[in-house]
Amino acid sequence: MPINSNEIQFIFGSSAQLDKMQELKRLSPFSDIVCDFLAELSALLMKHPRAKVFPDVITFGFFCRHGNISRLKSQYSGICENRLGRGVTFHIAPSNVPINFAYSLVAALLAGNSCIVRASSKQFEQIDIVCECISMALSDEKFLGITDYISVIKYPRSKEINDQLSAISNVRIVWGGDNTIAEVRNSPLPPRATEITFADRYSIAVIGAKAINDCDNMRQLANDFYNDTYLYDQNACSSPRLIYWLGDKEETTKAQEKFWGAVHEFISGKYMLEPVVAVNKYTAACRIAVELGAKIKPQKDNLISRIEIKNLTKDLPEYRCAGGSFIEFCSTDLDALKGIVNEKYQTLSYFGADKQQLADFVISSGLKGVDRIVPIGKTADFQLVWDGYNLIMEMSRAISF
Repeated sequence: MPINSNEIQFIFGSSAQLDKMQELKRLSPFSDIVCDFLAELSALLMKHPRAKVFPDVITFGFFCRHGNISRLKSQYSGICENRLGRGVTFHIAPSNVPINFAYSLVAALLAGNSCIVRASSKQFEQIDIVCECISMALSDEKFLGITDYISVIKYPRSKEINDQLSAISNVRIVWGGDNTIAEVRNSPLPPRATEITFADRYSIAVIGAKAINDCDNMRQLANDFYNDTYLYDQNACSSPRLIYWLGDKEETTKAQEKFWGAVHEFISGKYMLEPVVAVNKYTAACRIAVELGAKIKPQKDNLISRIEIKNLTKDLPEYRCAGGSFIEFCSTDLDALKGIVNEKYQTLSYFGADKQQLADFVISSGLKGVDRIVPIGKTADFQLVWDGYNLIMEMSRAISF
């Protein structure tokens, strides 16, 4: 059945392309043509005159480079030889993280699929830059074989369009959070189709106070923390909202002053706080203070909002707020996390803590949540295993013989 595309804006692709996407053959994971295309896309992005303004675009271009894709391919050596992509993948990207659509697209292509990607309906130049470079790369005749595998679209909320695109999908990938997932699930999938959903998540940063007090390069750490938080206005699920300090009271107080001072110096003049966000931050801080008995830490301005709590509670994710709003907790060990970490918790970033010890703690404690453990500065780095899903394996099928 032809797709009713009257409300669909095609950033790349066409209505005719959607209509024939089901007929495309499945590709093998990490097929040569896809890997070569991504290398070309990377080269175009890295030299695009407007891309340099957007660190997230450059990071995406760096992800697609030949060396990185080859490294990822080697990780799947011996386990993908008898696999093919599942077919048509229908992606719904989040509205507040502009470059997410591109990573979702790349993961599905690498798994051997064709892709219909609904990008954010907001106007982000990053989306235009990436799609412009996709178009430029696919203009090369050597990539004619995969031109029909990529469609990037925008459309307003529409159950009719969701119904039609879901009906031709072999895999549906929903990044929009709990409400979006509930809405999209009103559109049925074919019986053998699968679904990957990325729900609302909550993330933590564990910081060793001694390491901060001994640190000689606070500007680099502040830059890394900025990339995890303010770069995405703290809207990414991987952005830490709870800062878990490790150390005794005296060294932690000293470390906090040093850390937040460096962060404030780095973001001043770099991050523009919207008035509505400032109001939301103040309201959220007051609510936490009243309902959790927290202490609002005085600041020079509203660029950083710090709320100190004495006890961790299971409902912390309900108090999330964007734009540089942080809940702080201090302890000499990680045990307090055992009582609160549930499926909502995604990324645990760290500085001044041992990665293996953190992993051992998560696993030995049998925590219901925490799918990623990465250094501060790496929370937004995309990986083919995300939210506990191995995307290559989830979006391909095995042929047994």
